[in-house]
Parts: sequence; structure tokens; C-alpha cells
Amino acid sequence: MSEFYRQAEGFLASLDPQWAAHIQAIGPCQHQPRPHRDPYQALVRAIAYQQLHVKAGDAILGRFLALYPGCDFPSPAQVLATTPDQLRACGFSASKLATIQGIARAREEGLVPDHDQALALDDKQLIERLVSLRGVGRWTVEMLLIYTLERMDILPADDFGVREGYRRLQGLQTQPKRRQMIELGQAWSPYRTVAAWYLWRVPNLRV
Repeated sequence: MSEFYRQAEGFLASLDPQWAAHIQAIGPCQHQPRPHRDPYQALVRAIAYQQLHVKAGDAILGRFLALYPGCDFPSPAQVLATTPDQLRACGFSASKLATIQGIARAREEGLVPDHDQALALDDKQLIERLVSLRGVGRWTVEMLLIYTLERMDILPADDFGVREGYRRLQGLQTQPKRRQMIELGQAWSPYRTVAAWYLWRVPNLRV
């Protein structure tokens, strides 16, 4: 994978002086997927952190995992057997609680694939399949594609950090809209995941 990252860095640096300077400043891509996680687990974790600062998400997830001593992560059956009151006590909102229970149920029913099944599906198939779940949006599935399934050509065009990173990188007055971001990203294929990784780091340079 390191050779792929070096190719991506060279490709992106060749796009324009702004990309070249940014990649030189940040250094080699350190993207770290978590391919050992089952898609079900990855989705539940993503929902736990949704719209929260990392520390708040860590605290809620920690309380959630503490409900299930003796295992790294609860099975769908364990989650469905847990009372709503116990789950709410972890800090989940009513909406997140319903989403997590829905993901667990969908995993038992086969709608949420296991890791091997997910690898056999292309990006579009997975997105269309999983956004049918209540509370699971495109961004959540894109994080699954990037971090769990190690897909290297994913651009989360709705992501604030990606859009703001590009705005700052190019010195624009306003962020690109979703459609503009998708069009811009076509020039970064097949390295859009690496491009997103670098764009997430632009604000750190210029705050």
C-alpha cells in the first residue's frame, strides 16, 4: 500500500503548485484503515460519533462497550437484547438509538453484509444498499468504504473538512458545493481517498 500512496502523492502534487506545496508540507500519506472491523461494527461506531466531538464520541462508545464485558464488540443479537433504557443511558439520542437497533436488525437479516460480502460489492451497490437504513447517510457509508473496506478512490463530497480544505488550499472565498466537489474530484481519480486525507489536513496549517 505504501507504494500506492507514493504514486498518489506524486500524482496529486503534479496537479498544481498549491497541491505540490501542501503535500510537501504534510509529508507522506499516513492514512490508516481499520480493515479488521466488520461493516456492522463500523456502522455502529460511525453512528456513535456522528455530529459529536471525538471526546464525546469516545465517552459514549466507552459506556456502550462496557455494557458487554468479555467481548470486543457486541453482536447484533446482544444489542437487540439490550433495553432501550440501558442504551439511552450510554448517551445515545432517541434517533441514534433507533439507528443502531436498525443496523443490528439489518445485520441479522442480511441487509448489512459481513466483511467478505461487502468486499464483493462495488461502491455504488454498497451505498445504495446501506442508505436505505434509517439514519445512515451517504457520508457514513463513505467512511465505511474508506476505513473498513480500504477503497482508495472515494471522495466524500459532502464532508465539511474536504470542502473547507479545498477552499483554503486554493484560496477560494466560498466552499465548493457538492456537485462542484464531485466534478473537481474526477481529476484526482483513482486517488480520491488520498486526496481527501490531504484535504482534511489543510485547516491544520492555516487556522
